[in-house]
Amino acid sequence: MAFAIGVVATAAGWAWAIVLVAFFVSSTALTLWRADDKRRSTINTIPQLPERTARQVAANGGVFALCLLLNFRNVSPRWQLAALGALAAANADTWATEIGIMMGGTPRSILSWRRVTLGMSGGVTLFGTLAGATGALFIAELASFLLPALHPRLLLIVAVAGTFGMLSDSMAGATVQTRRYCDRCREWTERRVHPCGYRTSHRHGFKWITNDEVNVFGALMGACAAIALERVLRG
Repeated sequence: MAFAIGVVATAAGWAWAIVLVAFFVSSTALTLWRADDKRRSTINTIPQLPERTARQVAANGGVFALCLLLNFRNVSPRWQLAALGALAAANADTWATEIGIMMGGTPRSILSWRRVTLGMSGGVTLFGTLAGATGALFIAELASFLLPALHPRLLLIVAVAGTFGMLSDSMAGATVQTRRYCDRCREWTERRVHPCGYRTSHRHGFKWITNDEVNVFGALMGACAAIALERVLRG
């Protein structure tokens, strides 16, 4: 899946391929950073996967690739900005999650501001949010350097769109994403089987909406925000 998305980016130009590689490298590095500590602190909450799946890769990079494919069909700065907005949102979400879990402290619901279990979708911290905004800015800075002719306000558009996509991801995680409950441990979780061995039950959101679908939504919101900002700034 990563290869397929990479082919699309490379076909669009080496600058796009470099931006995509920067996203994957930074995201992978942060995922591996203190991985054992993060696994121990979220073992009751997040499904523990040995590596990223094709579905996860598609959820994070699929909207970016789709926007580039649409740009092939109808070349437009708006599709290009949408692609960057989607990638910035995915990068922001990854940075916010990986850094926020280890350094953000106790997360709170983006809706009610009540404390939530570490690792639960919809939970945010100030430090994690700032880390996410930095992740969006990272993609924006790199794109403005590699694609200087794309738009005079490229840096602002992509950074804001990526941050908006990240917050939209958290909002969807708090409202529509499936949330399960372990009756034995009396804990909320995103795992189908709790570490205690007890099968959890669906209690909140939609069963079919997992973190992957929420990531797609966040990337899509980042793309839409980039298009909207481009229109506003152009007047």
